[in-house]
Amino acid sequence: MRGSKPYRFKPLFMLHNFLLSSGSALLLALMLEEIVPIVWEHGLFYAICHNDAWTPRMETYYIFNYFVNWELFDTVFLVVKKKPLQFLHVFHHTATAVLCYTQLNGRTSVSWVVITLNLFVHVLMYYYYFMTAAGYKIWWKKYLTTLQITQFVIDLFTVYFASYSYFSATYWPTWPTMGSCAGTEGAAIFGCALLTSYLFLFIAFYKATYKQQGAARAVKTAAASVAKKTN
Repeated sequence: MRGSKPYRFKPLFMLHNFLLSSGSALLLALMLEEIVPIVWEHGLFYAICHNDAWTPRMETYYIFNYFVNWELFDTVFLVVKKKPLQFLHVFHHTATAVLCYTQLNGRTSVSWVVITLNLFVHVLMYYYYFMTAAGYKIWWKKYLTTLQITQFVIDLFTVYFASYSYFSATYWPTWPTMGSCAGTEGAAIFGCALLTSYLFLFIAFYKATYKQQGAARAVKTAAASVAKKTN
């Protein structure tokens, strides 16, 4: 593409974001329809840790979430638009595919917490991209990043709790625990490590993006004030 002009594909980009937002909303609704009754009937710990919380329907939704990974096309659009590929973008999308694969094979019942929160964020995020591609100025991008960071904090609290429950019940039965948790050890360790890296990467992105923007606005305001006084 060297020497060529960047491609826009505005209608296709809008369709891509619309499908991701609406598709995430549909999959989120289907997963909640399955998991909410389990939580209501058996409690949250059962829904997070019991083997029976890994139902055939939930497994189907997990597989669908893994294979229909439309957000990978975000990278394609960035390339054809000749926009820079940030490490966070490439690493996050690539590693998430690996995360879904490991949790499917490890049959970690806690997976629904991470996936439903991610789907909720995707509904809002791709709606934002759809509206901005249509020409609207959306003011809450900063809060969307804050929501993503909050998502990973909740994810980590949940997966670390589930992992602690498993390891304490399996290896240290004298430690306080509510019982064991479904899933393989490898899937649990990988999930905890990767989600932890996501949290730190998104915090770094938040600081780099919005702190710099704030500093630039302050400099611009100061310059405008000085210019006004000199005039």
